[in-house]
Amino acid sequence: MWIFLPESFISVVQKPGDTDTLTVRARIKGDIESVFPDAYVEADKGTDYKYRARVSRQAVAQVLYDQVMGLHWSNFKGAVQGHKRHDAYMNVWRAMYAIQDR
Repeated sequence: MWIFLPESFISVVQKPGDTDTLTVRARIKGDIESVFPDAYVEADKGTDYKYRARVSRQAVAQVLYDQVMGLHWSNFKGAVQGHKRHDAYMNVWRAMYAIQDR
């Protein structure tokens, strides 16, 4: 699951054998910690995502709940801080717009 937040982009997956723990991955230093401040983040494990942490499924669910309950913007693109992140998110927006049903 890809999760785009104004201050972070994370990918959440379930690794084989895990049931109550999910692997949260990120490409940008600090993105995992901004969402899961207590997570133990590992770097440079030879995978395409530079950063990763194992987080309980319950903690991931709680963060998603908190994000939805705290949502206050009327336009997500306007809530994104930093030009580099904003530009990357806009590239995703453009790609998805290009495949939108017409």
